[in-house]
Formats: sequence, structure tokens, C-alpha cells
Amino acid sequence: MGAHDEEDVARRWFDVADTAPLLLDTRGVVTSWTRDAERMLGYPAAEAVGGDLAGLLAPGDAGRLPYVMDRCRRDGGWAGLLSARHRDGRPVSVMARITSADEPGGSARWLVLLNEMEDAPGWDMSRAVLERMIGASPIGIAMVDTDLRFVWSNAALSAFGGGPPEQRLGLRLAEVQPGLDAEAIEAQMRRVLATGEPVLGFELVGRVRAAPHRETAHMLSFTRLDDDRGGPMGVYYTVVDMTDRHRARQRLALLDRAGRRIGRSLDIARTAQELADVAVPGFADLVTVDLLEPVLRGAEPAPGQAPDGHAPDGADDSVTLRRAGRRPTGGTGGATGSREVVHRAGSPAVRCLAGGRPWRVERLDPLDPLDPLIEEWVAGLPAGSAPPSALIVPVRARGVTLGVTTFLRRDPHEPFGEDDLVLAEDLVSRAAVCVDNARRYTRERDAALVLQRNLLPRRLPDQDAVEVAACYRPADELTGLGGDWYDLIPLSGARVALVVGEVPGHGIDAAAAMGRVRTAVRTLAALDLPPEEILAHLDDLVTRMDDEEGAAAETDPQDPWTDGARTVGAACVYVVYDPVDGRCVMAAAGHPAPAVILPDGTVTFIELPQGPPLGAGGAPFESAEVTLAEGSTLALHTDGLLARGERWALDTDRERLRQALEQSADTLELRCGTVIDALVPARPYDDVALLMARTRRLPADRVADWELPADPAAVAEARKTASRRLAEWGLTELSFTTELVVSELVTNAIRYASGPIRLRLIRERTLVCEVFDGGTTAPHLRHPRATDEGGRGLLLVSQVTQRWGTRFLPEGKIIWAEQSLTDPDG
Repeated sequence: MGAHDEEDVARRWFDVADTAPLLLDTRGVVTSWTRDAERMLGYPAAEAVGGDLAGLLAPGDAGRLPYVMDRCRRDGGWAGLLSARHRDGRPVSVMARITSADEPGGSARWLVLLNEMEDAPGWDMSRAVLERMIGASPIGIAMVDTDLRFVWSNAALSAFGGGPPEQRLGLRLAEVQPGLDAEAIEAQMRRVLATGEPVLGFELVGRVRAAPHRETAHMLSFTRLDDDRGGPMGVYYTVVDMTDRHRARQRLALLDRAGRRIGRSLDIARTAQELADVAVPGFADLVTVDLLEPVLRGAEPAPGQAPDGHAPDGADDSVTLRRAGRRPTGGTGGATGSREVVHRAGSPAVRCLAGGRPWRVERLDPLDPLDPLIEEWVAGLPAGSAPPSALIVPVRARGVTLGVTTFLRRDPHEPFGEDDLVLAEDLVSRAAVCVDNARRYTRERDAALVLQRNLLPRRLPDQDAVEVAACYRPADELTGLGGDWYDLIPLSGARVALVVGEVPGHGIDAAAAMGRVRTAVRTLAALDLPPEEILAHLDDLVTRMDDEEGAAAETDPQDPWTDGARTVGAACVYVVYDPVDGRCVMAAAGHPAPAVILPDGTVTFIELPQGPPLGAGGAPFESAEVTLAEGSTLALHTDGLLARGERWALDTDRERLRQALEQSADTLELRCGTVIDALVPARPYDDVALLMARTRRLPADRVADWELPADPAAVAEARKTASRRLAEWGLTELSFTTELVVSELVTNAIRYASGPIRLRLIRERTLVCEVFDGGTTAPHLRHPRATDEGGRGLLLVSQVTQRWGTRFLPEGKIIWAEQSLTDPDG
């Protein structure tokens, strides 16, 4: 290929007017020379072709040519500045770009493109100009040799400490900045020296000599400096102060952490402790949170609770708070136990409480009294330490001061500044809202729990008919309120009524509705009616209550008391157990039938006709009667006991309940809890109530009954018979009143009723006197006039007995009266 052909190849690769192309072989020998190259450097093609490229360069760059060619072979090309030598001897500054010009089947060649740089701005800039430019840069710049010793640095680097540039020469970084992590920085330098790869954006947090009490952050970048042969000769690095940005990130991170960790519960003391935990150690070395006593109880701080700052001379203006949160550096919080803390008159905390404004001091003065517990912490600091810096911020929410938060930061940390005060106020204000929410929740929850305690029996009444245990678990775990209930109601004749029921919904509305239905049940129970009649009357009451609620809602739709507390759809099972003969009569309204655990541990289920839910209308209620052996256990439960968030078959539900009831336990109370734990998840889908009652029988020698003829002469014999039995029971002190009661009740039965007459005495916790007759008319208590010859019998009975009443049976009625026993066991 001739010279003109190679020139055509060169122009095919690059055809730009101000560029001089030429071709080299792999040894760096010129194989093609163009007229543009001749115009730029003055050599004709005859002189240039066949010569080494190094002969066309200035001596300084001629020595770099082997390195340049090696880079070309390794990287596929090279670009950089070179000083060429014109034919007349003058230097020519050029920008050289070298790239491969290989063609398939041809020999290896390199295309060189030269651009003259004589008119390029700054090309002739002197070293002094460059140094002045770098030296005036606000960015710290330095160069170190391969031993990592300073060989040059600019004035801006001095702002970070370590002295002026001339004092750094020959020193290592650890000698210049002993407060920094020099090992980490030098490790990056060694990495750059070894690999040649630059390290950009290396962030370092520490303390420099220029600000030994202030944590700073810097961004460093490292680049290797190579000699003309490509060998490492040192590291060039830059330093940018990122402290403000670093602190902004820290503040945002602290506030983000506070948002995620403070207020996770609605517990006041825990929320206060979370505030202390978040601020230590990132923001302070000791944090205490002191709240007013009413706040911890959920109450509103009373007017004048915090000092007003205008106490008369000599008055004790100290304030007693409760330490709800405390956290020192390296310690754990939460162990204060809401300790009482007295803040003395005139102390910064009292001033913050009075004025509602924060207080800050860079270093504590002995004239600024803190509370004794904080002063104890300050006294325990190492000897010679500077006094700590302090911040006190009032805990205020919705215009009310709830307490104060104290932040302390000890030496060598930087004292609190204005930015720290703003951050502390933001932090405390966020926590204050959470504390106030917890306070309001505590107040409402306490009120709701008082309501619940008044609606559910605090303790089931003492009686001898059954041994009972009950468990209650609401679905609303926050309030602990629900619409399920259980009850045990003593009835006449030593009998008891066992009741379990529920109303629709959860929470306080359901609890209020439940209270209304439960009160109605207890009122109806006093009528001593059969279970199916109790439910029939209750059904009517529920319907009327719901109609009243609906009418009230239409009258005032904005009234919160008319929303949600509905009773239609309530369910109930009502069981009456008689310990004299073991008979158990029950009826249900939309409610699961009770299970029975027999004395041998076998579990059976009573086949109970199901009536409709209360207020829903439908078929009449029916009852079922069974006789239970002594020691049998009735298990009455709401449907939440078997709820699993989905519909299950009756057989499956009964099998799960059977397996749970078959588990034995030492006591009935433990057995009740075992059943709940086995069937109910920790967070139940529905409210759950379980009432378990183990039956007892009254001994035969504690019951006495007699058939009496409908003859007035039988009254005297009945008195004598009853008196003899009292003597056998050791109750002779009750003989007079008992004879009076027997006389009056038997006389009324003979005079006003028909059919057989029976007299029964029951000795339980009370002495019960019952007279049965075939009449269906209830006697009435009258207040006779002085001239009336009769009508005083029941009045006398009511005055000498504890209580009396009438109970109707299918075949007649029973009039009964009870007298108290001082010692039921005789």
C-alpha cells in the first residue's frame, strides 16, 4: 500500500478539517503521513514515514511514548495532551487521540488524530496560576506520597485543623489529626495506590483539631497520581465539610425514630419511657420525663396544678411530679416505678412548668438547682469533667402542660445549641401528643371498666346449690369491654338461676346494651317464673327497648347515646337448678345449649329446643328438664367460645368443645381457664363468656315436708311438727317466728285455696318455709285498718322474715318465707 492509499484510509477513519491524522504500526513507527500532518508539524511525508513517533515529540513526552503505547494495547486506545516538535524546532501543543485501525486480514495499525492546542484557553497556564487556583479553592486538597506523608496541601485544608500547609509536610495524617480515624482514611489511600481505582464519596464522622468538642462529618475522595511511566507516585485527595448535612440527617433520623417508637402503646408511663429511650445516646446522655400526678392517672391536670410563678414570699412553691421515664447513657430505663420527684421553688423545671417555655444552658451553674436525682447523676461524673449542658422542655399538648422533660449532655460532647433546642421541642411535642392521647385513653378506659364492673357481677353470690367459676374474654382488647355476660341469681327454695347471654356488637355500646338486658333478666328472675316464661317476658322488653332507641335516634340523630346500643338479636340461656331433687329446667333464645360433664368425666350435650333471638319474633320459647346427679358440671357459654372467624359445622364445634371439657384440672376455676385457653385465640374473633357450675345436693336431713289436710285443726299440728323439726336442727331460737309463719301461711291455704296442702322446711344458708296449695291466685300484702278483723297475716310474715314471695307451678302455687341463720351448719 502506498503513502496515498494509507492517507485515504486515515481520512476514512476521521475526516475533520482541523485534525491531522496519521497511522502507526505496533512498534510506534509512522506508516502514513497526511498533508494536514505536514501543515501542522512541517515535516514532508518523505521525512516522517518510516520514522519513530518519538522523534516527532518533545524530549519530555518522547519518554512517555512506551507508557502510551502500552495503554493503547491494554485499553484499546489512549487520549491526552502531548508536546510535538515542529520541523523548525518550536514546540507544538497537541491533543492526541489514538485508536485501533485494524482491518480484517490486514496488519495491526493505530490511528493517531492530532488537534493543535496553541490557541486553547489555559494551555499556557503557569504552575503558579494553577497553584493559586487550587490554593484558593474552598475544598480542602492535599497530596501524599506512597508512604502517605504530606507533600502538598492547600490553605482550605487548614480550616479542618492540623496547622498550615508548611507544617504538614512530611507528616502522616494521624500526626496531624489525632482525633480522626486515621487508620480508616489511610486504608482507603492504600487501596487506591494498589488498584489505581479512585474512591469517591467516603464519609468520615469524628472530631478534628479545629473543633475538638464538636462532632463533624467530612466527605473525602481519593485519586492515584501516576508518573510518566504509569507507576504510582502518591495520592491526591479532597475534603468537603458535610457537618451541616450530617446533622440534618441525624435530626431527621431521630425524628423518624421517634415517630416509629414513641406512642406504640396507649400506656402513659411506657410512652414517657419511650421518649427517654429514643433520645439516648444519640441526642443526650441523660433524659428524664416527669409528669403531673393526675396525668398518670388519666385525669385532666387541675387548674393551678402547675405553679403560676406568683407565690407569695415565703410560700413553698415546690412542685411534686412523677418520674415516668428515665434513661442514662449506657444504662436501661423503665425501672423508676413512677418515682416521686420534688422540684424546688425557683428551679428551672418549675419555671418551665409555670411559663410553658423551655430553658437551656450551655454549662450548668451551681445556682441552677435541678432535682436531687439528677444532681446525684451530675455528682457522679468523672472528676475534672466540665459541667454538663442542660435543656428542659415542658411537655405540652393541646394547650395544657403535662410535665417537663430534662436533657443533659456531658463533656466531651458539644453543649446544646439553638438547633438542639428546636429539635428537643419538636421531639417533646410529638411525645406530648402521644402522652395526652394515652392519658385520654386511660381516662376513657377506666370509666368504661367501671361501667363493666358495675354491669358484670364482681363476685357471684354465696349459695349451696352449685360450685361456680366464670371466665370472660372480650374481643375488644383495648377497652376490655364486650356484650357477653353471665350471672348467678339465688331463687326461692334454695334454687339458683344460671344465666349466660350476649348482645350484638363489641365495645362500650355493646356493654351498655348488655347492662340493660342483664338488669331486665335479674328483674324478671325475681318473679320466680319458669325459664320459658322468663324469656317470653324478656323478648317483649327487648322489643320495647329497641323501639325506644329507634324513636330516640329519629328524634335526635346527632345524639351519641342513641347510636349503637341496640338490643334486638340478643341471645340468652336461662337455667334453674334445684339442689333438693337435682332437677334442672332451662330454655334458650338463639343461644347454644349447655354441655354437661357427668361425675365420671363423660361430656354430653342437652337437647334443648332453640327459641329465636330476643326481639326477632318467631316461635314461642320451650323448656327442657333434666335431672342431674350430684357432682355434674354444667357448662354454659356464648357462641364466641367456638368462633374461629368462619362457619363450622355443629358436630365439629361440639367435638372441639368435648375435647376441651374432658381436660381435668385441680379446681373448677382452673378448668374454666383451661377450656378458654384451648378454644379461644389470644385475640378472639368474638366476645367469650363461660360459666361452669358443679351441682350439689342438699342432704335429705336438711329437708322436711308434710302433707296437710284442708282442716283448720291441722294448723296447730303443723306448728308443733315444725317446732319439733327445728329442735332437731338446733334452731329452737327460731321456733316462735317459724310457728307464726307456718300458722299464717297454712291458714291462708286452707281458707282461700283448694286441693292438697303441703308444708316444707329447708335448712340451707337460710331457713325456708314453703306452703303449697292448688290455688292460682297470689296473695297480696294489705295494711288493714284498726277495726278490720283480718288481713294482718302476710303483714306479720313480712315483718318477721327476711323475705317472702309466691312461686307458681303448673298444679298450683307455693308461698314461701325465709329467715336468716347465724350459723348455717348448726
